Amino acid sequence: MEYTANSDKITRDYFDSLLLEPRYIDSTLPSTKLELYGRTFDTPIMTAALSHLGNTAPNGMVIYAQAAAKNNAVHWVGMGEDKELEEICATGAATVKIVKPHADNKEVFRKIEHAVNAGCFAVGMDIDHSFNGSGGYDNVLELPMKSKSFEELRDFVQASKVPFIVKGVLSTKDAEKCLKAGCKGIQLSHHHGIMQYSVPPLMMITEILEVTRGEIPVFVDCGIESGMDIYKCLALGATAVSVGRHLMPLLKNGADATANRIKEMTGELASVMARTGIKDLNSFDPTVIHKRAF
Repeated sequence: MEYTANSDKITRDYFDSLLLEPRYIDSTLPSTKLELYGRTFDTPIMTAALSHLGNTAPNGMVIYAQAAAKNNAVHWVGMGEDKELEEICATGAATVKIVKPHADNKEVFRKIEHAVNAGCFAVGMDIDHSFNGSGGYDNVLELPMKSKSFEELRDFVQASKVPFIVKGVLSTKDAEKCLKAGCKGIQLSHHHGIMQYSVPPLMMITEILEVTRGEIPVFVDCGIESGMDIYKCLALGATAVSVGRHLMPLLKNGADATANRIKEMTGELASVMARTGIKDLNSFDPTVIHKRAF
């Protein structure tokens, strides 16, 4: 393969390099139910932490949440006004609010508190939005950002009354720090290629699972487009996955159209599970995966 700087393309190529061996004997119809933080969901497919979907569809953020609720799926949400988050939670979707690494920690603590009070299922931080591409700290929609220390992260975890998840983990170093800080989950993500030549999230999962030792859920984000992609993540040890950009074009057609695609992908996943002898989400076997050369 000829590499480019495009992290999304590198990620797609990695997904497509993973092949599966069928296992039909003794296989049966599988269950796709997910147990997470004391709740049961019908699918391991979660929405991704998108934001500002108004240009995609009027009231797009709420439509996005409604689609997740229709599938009894976990819903993630990124930046947005307090009122919008309240409307999202009112849909009944089990929502994970991801807070940016604001330079002002008072704003971080305020957003954590508001998310909990609004009824969020979990909260977290998007650590990969700390820096810009010019050697300085990031600025998102005129809001200054700043990298966070281990001590700051630990304070955020302790301030949260619901599970705290860190999004943007792509190294064993960060995974170990998240575990020690008391985080209740991490999401492997390169944020749609925020840095060129980023390692594909799925490529790092085996090493990161060795660090986390099954003590916390490990989620996978970026470039997931089908039940087959989802299967590969779960087979290699992911607890659940997030799908975002693949769903965005459907939002203009409403919550039902978006929900239908999540349902279709869950069916695609179940089909591959059946054909490889996997009866439920606790039965995945990584030896079904074979890596071909690029």
